[in-house]
Parts: sequence; structure tokens; C-alpha cells
Amino acid sequence: MYVPKKLFFTKGVGVHREKLSSFELALRDARIAYYNLVRVSSIFPPNCEEVSIDEGLPQLQPGQIVHCVMSECATAEPNRLCAASVGVAIPRDRNRFGYLSEHHAYGQSEKFAADYAEDLAAEMLATVLGVEFDPDSSWDEKREIWKIADVIYQTKEVTATAVGHARGHWTTVVAAAILLP
Repeated sequence: MYVPKKLFFTKGVGVHREKLSSFELALRDARIAYYNLVRVSSIFPPNCEEVSIDEGLPQLQPGQIVHCVMSECATAEPNRLCAASVGVAIPRDRNRFGYLSEHHAYGQSEKFAADYAEDLAAEMLATVLGVEFDPDSSWDEKREIWKIADVIYQTKEVTATAVGHARGHWTTVVAAAILLP
């Protein structure tokens, strides 16, 4: 049975006249271009440990199939803001699974997209753990409810934003959680 034991977070931005090349450059900027990335859904494995990218990359080999939770956003529209974010919510009971969320959008600041992805992951975890709250309440109100319920250990995010190239070249942003065996 394959259940990842470690993961790291990364992000990148790429700009090129070709869309595929801008995506490749964003992956290079994120330092994950040399792997065969397979996107998976959004479960943070039980007892999974976050490591730094510098600790995680030596565990991978070029060409290796690597599972990831990734968000991406691209634009060829000059000056259009694009954002990609991955949020995580880790349960207090580390023997339980948590959630990773992907969010991408146009016109959102880095802070807005980051808060949204983090909130989304926390909401998914809280609801599966039976914490009741008003989904329309503010992030601060939800955070207070989760703190009182004492079921969420940590939330965080990784977010990349960029403004579309002035001459209309493709601009791509990626954010990812890279799962390690």
C-alpha cells in the first residue's frame, strides 16, 4: 500500500509566447519540471510530515512519477492578474487524514487567493470531523469555532500570483503539494 509519508510545497511563475512553454517555465521555477507529475485529489495523508523543498527534492529522480496536488492558472491577456493556491488543513489527531485544496482565479490578490485556499481546506476538514458552522460566516468566525472544537492542528497555504505579460505572452502560475513515498 502506497501512502505518502512526507510532502513539500512549492510554487512558480512562467512567461512565454507559447502556453505550454509558459507552463513548463512555471514548473521549472517551482523546481518540479523534471518529474512526471500525476495530479491526485485532496487528502493530506495521516501522519504525513512536511519537509522543505531542499529536503524533498533529493528524494526524487528525473523522470519519476510523482503524485501532487496542483493548482494552475494561465492568461495571455495583458495585465490580467492570475493566482494559483494550494491550502492545507492538518487535524490535531495526526492519525487522521487532513485536506489539501486547490484554488485558482483571475483578479484575486495573493492574500485573497491564499486565504480562500486555506479556508477551503479547513472547511472540508472541519465538516468531515463533524464541526458545525455557518459556511457564510467569516474566516475569523470559522477559525474561532475550529479553535474551540480543537480538531484542527494547523492550516497553511502556498500561493503564486502574476500579472499577465504586457505584450500578451502567456503567463502561468502554479502552486503544488508534492507527495513523497
